[in-house]
Amino acid sequence: MNIKKKRFSLLITFLTIALVISAQQTGTNSPYGRYGYGQLSTPALGASEAMGGISYGLRRSQQVNPGNPASYSELDSLTFVFDMGVSGQLAAMDDGLNKKDYYNGNFDYIAIQFPLLRNMGGSFGLLPYSKVGYNFGAPRSLSNIQYMETYRGTGGLNRIYGGLAWEPVKYISIGANFSYLFGNFSHSSVLNPFSSGALIDESKSEFSIRNIMYDFGLQLTYPIAPARSVTLGAVYTPRVTSRADVKPSRMLYASDPYDSPGIPPSQILESDTINDAEFQLPHSFGLGFTYKSSNFLAGVDGTYQLWENSSYPGVLDGLTDQNRFNNSYRINAGMEYVIDPYSQNFFRRIRLRGGVSYSTSYSNVSVFNPDENYKNIGIGSFNEYGVNIGFGLPFHDLRTGHISMLNIGFGYTRLQPDRNFMIGQDMFKISINMNVNELWFFTRQFD
Repeated sequence: MNIKKKRFSLLITFLTIALVISAQQTGTNSPYGRYGYGQLSTPALGASEAMGGISYGLRRSQQVNPGNPASYSELDSLTFVFDMGVSGQLAAMDDGLNKKDYYNGNFDYIAIQFPLLRNMGGSFGLLPYSKVGYNFGAPRSLSNIQYMETYRGTGGLNRIYGGLAWEPVKYISIGANFSYLFGNFSHSSVLNPFSSGALIDESKSEFSIRNIMYDFGLQLTYPIAPARSVTLGAVYTPRVTSRADVKPSRMLYASDPYDSPGIPPSQILESDTINDAEFQLPHSFGLGFTYKSSNFLAGVDGTYQLWENSSYPGVLDGLTDQNRFNNSYRINAGMEYVIDPYSQNFFRRIRLRGGVSYSTSYSNVSVFNPDENYKNIGIGSFNEYGVNIGFGLPFHDLRTGHISMLNIGFGYTRLQPDRNFMIGQDMFKISINMNVNELWFFTRQFD
């Protein structure tokens, strides 16, 4: 088998593994995944994540940046870039009375970038859009019946994307991503009586989303000096409207269906289908600015999303289109520094990164007072604060002169509620990303 065939087989294998892993793991335990589409993911990969999540003005030849598709044209005519990342998280929950920690790991993304024609590049890959994964509850009593009420949810949205970028004139690049958005969701409420032999009551809603979405990007670069430049980037994502069947049901089981997957129900109390329910994802606007020199990079991004009044079935959360979603915004800022990227000393070529972020929540939640028998006291929301640091370990290919990078990042985020009786969440994350740059597109003299 020649080298080209080996590489093609390796590529197909990685993509297959990525699809399987992403379908099986959610990577979150947040109770706020109960509302809307769960916790949203940002399109910042590897090094970008360690710089606070900046991406709109980021333009580099050896890094995949799907956050702004206009960046794909910054690639020489022979380089193939392969990017893949995994992460592990510790989430600490605190409602003021109780505390609990959750650990999990996740396959994050896979992305590939390659040249097409002169001043034109392309990219494709698999990215997360949102994640749902929660399992929480509390003991209850009703008419002298003691039981455990538990809320559970799984699923999320992923994107398989393909993108193109073209630099029609020097320093101006335009690009677009075409994505297939897909995912399955399940939300359930389980009533498990403490009395022996009693049946377990599960109310559950399931649905799937399949649709197409687009991202349009622009980057304008102004050279200040031979090794210094500033780049202004902008991205627009149109609203997505999808229709799906929602399947609410209520069933009785002899044992907990969570502990015994696939167990048949003892009795079906309700089984229905809400046909053609409407789901909407928002218009999204992004603007970013990046300064770059030979050994320093700094940037700031801003994102605004028009979530208010977006359609979403009320049967899933009991809220309405008027109070479910909020227009949200996000601000990211970050930097990278390397002493000398061309030094023979390995330690002088290590890239040091850091960044901060702040965002408001797109979704509201129902708030209950545990001191008053869990009485509903209204609607609440939260803000998210983030800090990231990381470093890139370079690996120099002596045959081609290209530099691959092992990126390691550490992140902390705080979800700060704006109402009493809501759950505060602290998450600590470690990310590992492999960025491989290879010289693929030239004719070899031998295999």
